[in-house]
Amino acid sequence: MKYLKHSILCLILIVISVNLWACGGTATRKADVSEAAQTEATTEIEEDGVILSDDVSDFVLLSEAVPDAILEIRYYSTYNFIGDRIDGYEEPLAFLTKEAATALKAASDELIEKGYRLKIYDAYRPQEAVTNFVEWAKDTEDTRMKEYFYPELDKSVLFAQGYIAEHSGHSRGSTVDLTLFDMKTEKEVDMGGTFDYFGELSHPDYKGITDEQYNNRMILRDAMVNNGFRPLEEEWWHFTLENEPYPDTYFTFPVNSNSIGR
Repeated sequence: MKYLKHSILCLILIVISVNLWACGGTATRKADVSEAAQTEATTEIEEDGVILSDDVSDFVLLSEAVPDAILEIRYYSTYNFIGDRIDGYEEPLAFLTKEAATALKAASDELIEKGYRLKIYDAYRPQEAVTNFVEWAKDTEDTRMKEYFYPELDKSVLFAQGYIAEHSGHSRGSTVDLTLFDMKTEKEVDMGGTFDYFGELSHPDYKGITDEQYNNRMILRDAMVNNGFRPLEEEWWHFTLENEPYPDTYFTFPVNSNSIGR
């Protein structure tokens, strides 16, 4: 009987030891995976001092963070000032930093009470896409979309007048391009000008539009400013989070579902 009790005790101790080892091993493996995930992100500094990063840890999918928003990601389509799908836009998705997404949700809630939804044209923009813009702008012969987006301008002035640049605030992850959608009429609100039009018509305070069009711009502007965004003087659709979390970092990961999941 004593021998049997001793054997049972030994067996129990062995089982406990194996379980502890297994738990410790699992914890170690989880720690290893977590550490590996953290080291996947890379940061580099270019010659001009610009910080580039592929760290997605502070970004969220806009359709989940602001579920009432409508997505019309223009750079995934060919209806944009270039006329091709833009590099880096691999799926028709929109990303923002968590901070910008939270503020945008508040703006969306405010506008829903007034009968509007937000329609998103663009949010986070990979540096790869900005480089695509730059290369296109250098090719002054490619003017396929001039009639729709820059009829008043010669393409050669796009750099000088600031329409195209080597880096974009969108790549910092807290800038969004958007408009209003009227839930009663089930149509976009008339803003007196189209998204990405290069010219004074796009200035938020442009006076050559109707009072109704101007008021529509101000409805959007007021809601965004009320919830922590600052507008751009040249584009009625463009807003950046006032206290953006990455004011000096430009991100490089592509717009696809794998980016957020990794």
